[in-house]
Amino acid sequence: MKRNIAVIFGGRSAEHDVSIITAHTPIIQSLLATGMFDVWPIYIAKDGSWYSDQVMNDISYFKQENFEANLSKQKKVQILFDKGLKIIWPGIRSRIVQIDMAFPAMHGTFGEDGSLMGLLRMADIPFVGCDLFASAVAMDKVLTKQIISTENISIVPYVWFTKKDWGNKKDILKEKISKLKWPVFVKPVHLGSSIAITKVKENSALENAIEVALHYDDKVLVEESIENLIEVTLPIIGNDELQLAAIERPLNKTDFFDFNDKYLSGGKKSGGANSQYSEIPANIDQKLAEQIEELGKRTYHALGCSGIARVDFLIEGTTKHVYVNEVNTLPGSLYHHNWKKIGVSGVDLVKKLVDLADERFESNKNITYTFHSEILKKAGGKKISE
Repeated sequence: MKRNIAVIFGGRSAEHDVSIITAHTPIIQSLLATGMFDVWPIYIAKDGSWYSDQVMNDISYFKQENFEANLSKQKKVQILFDKGLKIIWPGIRSRIVQIDMAFPAMHGTFGEDGSLMGLLRMADIPFVGCDLFASAVAMDKVLTKQIISTENISIVPYVWFTKKDWGNKKDILKEKISKLKWPVFVKPVHLGSSIAITKVKENSALENAIEVALHYDDKVLVEESIENLIEVTLPIIGNDELQLAAIERPLNKTDFFDFNDKYLSGGKKSGGANSQYSEIPANIDQKLAEQIEELGKRTYHALGCSGIARVDFLIEGTTKHVYVNEVNTLPGSLYHHNWKKIGVSGVDLVKKLVDLADERFESNKNITYTFHSEILKKAGGKKISE
């Protein structure tokens, strides 16, 4: 009997459109190809409305010129998070589908940041990918740096602050930033896909870059740029036992690897994360590759990742010193092009991720979440009979 699996994507996020691509390439396509699942797409629109219709299993639905008009004709669904997950189409002839597993494909805010994982945990349903805690920490570039630095993992020097901090003590923060080695990168702390990131080479451009970042986030990171840079990334899957993909090196020729480099520069046929920009495996010496793999595993465990993640590294080209840059708990399109390079097909990848979700769900059944006590009986207040 086929399992009902819900792929959840879209959302109120700057990465909304990237999420649609990830959901379809390869997740929905590969899940359908297994023949093991009935796939139920759950699409969250930019206004926060929830929809579900199996016509949405085809990405062409979202590429129609009259997409918004067609969407307005769809009936919104209700999602019941109660001892599982149910999709409900309300009406005189209401319809209900019981979901057996969720496959989150929501990048950024309200999805990848752990918000969705919290709902799924409360519903007590298995779900693919990192759990709430790792998702929330990895989504925050500053928290990630603070945690992994306690494990003696190298990070580049940085300054961070909130929108309120910038308003109240701008001069103090600018003084701190001036002591960093320039150029610097200005980044929104909670966004991915290189959105609103600026490389700042002159002090005169700093404030504008910070204002752009604060337009998308309430917390900003300013960090040193590694100029003689070798940038590599390492996709990882697993819970306790980890499987590493080949190390990948981006080959962009711009100052940094921006949104267009990631998703658009390979042309319309790139199908999501642009697989035309990179070198897989990275042409680096074996000793350096082994160091990256070890740091990747240490970082993955330090943040409590499970299911899938991608660890990004910065290497100083002369000294070969390795810094962990950030961790992505939902790599765009699952980096399926990368796994394919080492013989793991899109179908094999999603099947493995489903198995890992089941493994974690079964393991968590051994944890006791409730506790019996007499404290409520001894609490003050009037008795009902009074």
